[in-house]
Amino acid sequence: MWKMKRNLSSSQVIILGFAAVILLGSLLLMLPVSTRDGQGASFLDAVFTATSAACVTGLVVQDTALYWSTFGQAVILLLIQIGGMGVVTFAVLVSLAAGQKISLWQRGAMQDAISAPKIGGIVSLTGFVITTTAVFELLGAVALAPVFCREFGILQGLWYSLFHSVSAFCNAGFDLMGVRAPFSSLTGFAAQPVVNLVIMVLIVVGGISFITWEDVKTNRLQVRRYRMQSKVILAATVLLIALPALYFFWVEFAALPLGERFWGALFQSVTARTAGFNTLDFGLMSEGGVAVMIILMLVGGAPGSTAGGMKVTTLAVMLSTAASVFRHRSDTHFFGRRIEEETVRSAMAILTLYLTLFLSGGLLISQVEGLPLLTCLFESASAVGTAGLTLGITTSLGWLSRMVLIVLMYVGRVGALTLVFAALSDGKRSLARLPRERLMVG
Repeated sequence: MWKMKRNLSSSQVIILGFAAVILLGSLLLMLPVSTRDGQGASFLDAVFTATSAACVTGLVVQDTALYWSTFGQAVILLLIQIGGMGVVTFAVLVSLAAGQKISLWQRGAMQDAISAPKIGGIVSLTGFVITTTAVFELLGAVALAPVFCREFGILQGLWYSLFHSVSAFCNAGFDLMGVRAPFSSLTGFAAQPVVNLVIMVLIVVGGISFITWEDVKTNRLQVRRYRMQSKVILAATVLLIALPALYFFWVEFAALPLGERFWGALFQSVTARTAGFNTLDFGLMSEGGVAVMIILMLVGGAPGSTAGGMKVTTLAVMLSTAASVFRHRSDTHFFGRRIEEETVRSAMAILTLYLTLFLSGGLLISQVEGLPLLTCLFESASAVGTAGLTLGITTSLGWLSRMVLIVLMYVGRVGALTLVFAALSDGKRSLARLPRERLMVG
């Protein structure tokens, strides 16, 4: 991948890298050894699954446990790991393992890939990303092992523990619980404290961003010394977990037993922002609950994390900008720091792109399949937000609708703005400015 650097921007390397990983994963999943029936997957099923895994989404057209062999599941897990860490980070890991020196251009690509604030110390930061990923995934597997080994036996339980730990940390949402009931996700553990808590912690840790965790490691409980970005991410994450959880607890799942109600409300609030697991039947939700889930899926996690979506910082910037306008202030600001106008414009562009993709995809699927619009909007939000949740229509969709979801998952993972920059990158910036004239809005 690094050999293409002279002709490609870092944005182009990222999108082509993900495309190459998806293509290779698709070819592997088409091999006879990848499926339990020994015939291999069809091209469309393989591409859909590889895209969903590499883009850490979790939407599936075949049950992961029942359709794919152990080899196929291992391929999916590898794609999830590469997609969660990012293709650039994984390529750097391979280069470091081979003892190669990391060039300045490669450091710049790494900075873009993990949303690092500066290029200095980027190699050590990448090492921190790799180490953090390995530690949390192993700790998660160890914590899940007693439950899964008791449920499925030693060998299968250990494999399930590792698979679900990696899938949760990478916010992928792939599961192997089809052995209980096809496409059941974690509904069999709706009130199981260990599984709920471990999976939720892994999802949150993976979705907060490695830059924030580096801040926590360096400054520990001295929150005032954190970067402004880390403070925004942590504050937004807490609010986006707590407020929807309260709504789900008191409104959507009020009829459930208290234990299942508590864990269900909290889990659904956490998983909606790009994780893809579910412990409760979404059929229990009202249209209002489905709408809340759609919003959470579109928002996603933090930049530089394993999560997708338009990112919590984008939402925070837009809300702060609106508040500044309401209060007749000229600048957007957080925690005593002013936000650059370029950041505000980027947030507006990202919001516009994601809303356009989300609405266009939902409308197209609804027209093609003849399904209710809200159900199709849920599916498109899940794809572009790389959430992986579904109201049960994914497996019944036709080829055109599946292609729409593939495109949405891909764009949602590489980033809509990254895709635009890659397509329009010509290295030219005009310094000319047009005459100004006032335009009334609102």
